[in-house]
Amino acid sequence: MTAQAVNYSLQNDIALIQMDDGKVNALTHSMLDELDAALTKAEQEAKAIVFTGRAGRFSAGFDLKVMMAGPESANGLLKKGAPFFMRLYGSRLPLVVACSGHAVAGGALMTLCGDVRIGVEGPFKIGLNETAVGLPLPIIGIELARDRLAKTALSAATLGAFIYDSKSAVKAGYLDQIVDGDSLMETAYQAATVLAGYNSMAFYETKKRLRGKTIDYINATLDDDLANFAKAMGAG
Repeated sequence: MTAQAVNYSLQNDIALIQMDDGKVNALTHSMLDELDAALTKAEQEAKAIVFTGRAGRFSAGFDLKVMMAGPESANGLLKKGAPFFMRLYGSRLPLVVACSGHAVAGGALMTLCGDVRIGVEGPFKIGLNETAVGLPLPIIGIELARDRLAKTALSAATLGAFIYDSKSAVKAGYLDQIVDGDSLMETAYQAATVLAGYNSMAFYETKKRLRGKTIDYINATLDDDLANFAKAMGAG
């Protein structure tokens, strides 16, 4: 029996979704299934979400073994993961990302999906390393980076695969603020509680207006992008 990699709890209308596979919180097919189920549960019973990893590790992103196994393997994981990222980015609930440590590749993209992004102070690695490890950055990465990162950081963060520490990740746009590790969850819950108090219709309709074009564009171009991604991997 496969061990559960995602923990879910509800406290005062705030859903906590925590990734913890005991390793680097890689986004495998099973991890994505668990995350999708947790998000569905939260949207049914909560007023806001706190999304986090385990101490020192937020997420290493899509499972690198699967991504490097070949175009078909990589495409299968991306095709499963992209809808989840779009659900996160467009969730009707306020989403507070508590980045608990290293957040690389897809892990960094998850920080970009948050409405509030709070990180841990320290020498943690945060960034999109795809081009450095021989992978094209897929459309979900390009467009989320374009939406959320500072314009001055966009080229270095994508083409340059620059990896930031938590302090410089704030300036680049991956995080909104950093706190010490002992304060992370308290700060995240405080932020989620404030957002949960807003009018839910007004919040969601504003989010749709803010992010809808990006989400629609990613969804509309995903299949073509994955086909080009596979060709690029095959050529490489």
